[in-house]
Amino acid sequence: MRELPVADAVGTVLCHDITQIIPGDGPERCKGALFKKGHVVRPEDVEHLLNVGKEHLYVFDLAEGLVHEEEAALRVARAVSGPGILLGAPGEGKVTLSAGCDGLLKVDAERLGTLNGLDDMVLATLHTNQPVKKGQNLAGVHITPLVIEEAKVRRAEELCQSAPILEVRPFLPRKVGMVTTGSEVFKGRVQDGFGPVLREKFARLGSQVFRQLLVSDDEDMTARAIEALLALGADFLVVTGGMSVDPDDRTPAAIRRAGAKIECYGAPVLPGAMFLLGYIGSVPVLGLPGCVMYFKASIFDLVVPRLLAGDRLSRSDIAALGHGGYCSACAECRFPVCPFGKGA
Repeated sequence: MRELPVADAVGTVLCHDITQIIPGDGPERCKGALFKKGHVVRPEDVEHLLNVGKEHLYVFDLAEGLVHEEEAALRVARAVSGPGILLGAPGEGKVTLSAGCDGLLKVDAERLGTLNGLDDMVLATLHTNQPVKKGQNLAGVHITPLVIEEAKVRRAEELCQSAPILEVRPFLPRKVGMVTTGSEVFKGRVQDGFGPVLREKFARLGSQVFRQLLVSDDEDMTARAIEALLALGADFLVVTGGMSVDPDDRTPAAIRRAGAKIECYGAPVLPGAMFLLGYIGSVPVLGLPGCVMYFKASIFDLVVPRLLAGDRLSRSDIAALGHGGYCSACAECRFPVCPFGKGA
């Protein structure tokens, strides 16, 4: 730290806040920071500093090989950010990262841990694989000292050269076909409850259920309905009902008969244990248990956003949902601001 005439302090770093008082009566009168500690003095600042009576400044001498906290925070934020991430203005060594679009947040947790193992910088994020809204704050970079070694900033940048640590993948609009099984619904004895729920859920994620076919519990009839929806251009399929292990619940067999390669039948998620995931070519086929109708958050809300963001999920991906896959059934559901689904 040293004392310099204001005119000679351009390019140096302030050691303390510079306060200004705006005279006046009532709300016009105020006192606050004209420049904050850590500010890098610019040529245009000199006149303002003289106007508040500062002819000399106490400043850091930013030696070669050191980077000011705000420049460092911005560099690290740029390095860790991928598509769909917006950066806020740096302030006090911090940069906030927000979503540039609606979509699915992806965080490389392993490299996030590596970055946070570096000295003098931190990156805190929301959990990966959760839907986010445009403008939502997702993460923050913070440089802890006022100045940081250039070499440390470069290590963070090199860590992110191959790929960013964070990105937001926009949801791909899908043409969703729905097959609703159950003789009681097919024959009109019971009103369908799945259709309205799934239309709303898919609409929130930017996709549309373009056709719903009602079928009985007949395996062949269900398989033909799946094939008909594919012929109509469906690129995402859901089959509802008949997902338990009762002898007359034949939906899984019908999905297989329609040509699906089954990744898993059963998921370590409650609610949602009797979930099925398969693919017919590149088209996801989901067997949805009844809990999707009744719970605000279920297996649907953990899997479908990832599929709509372009993930092709495997049996191991579904198995990993067991950590965090238990819903506490809170009196007031606050999903997704809760632990459900946050472990994988």
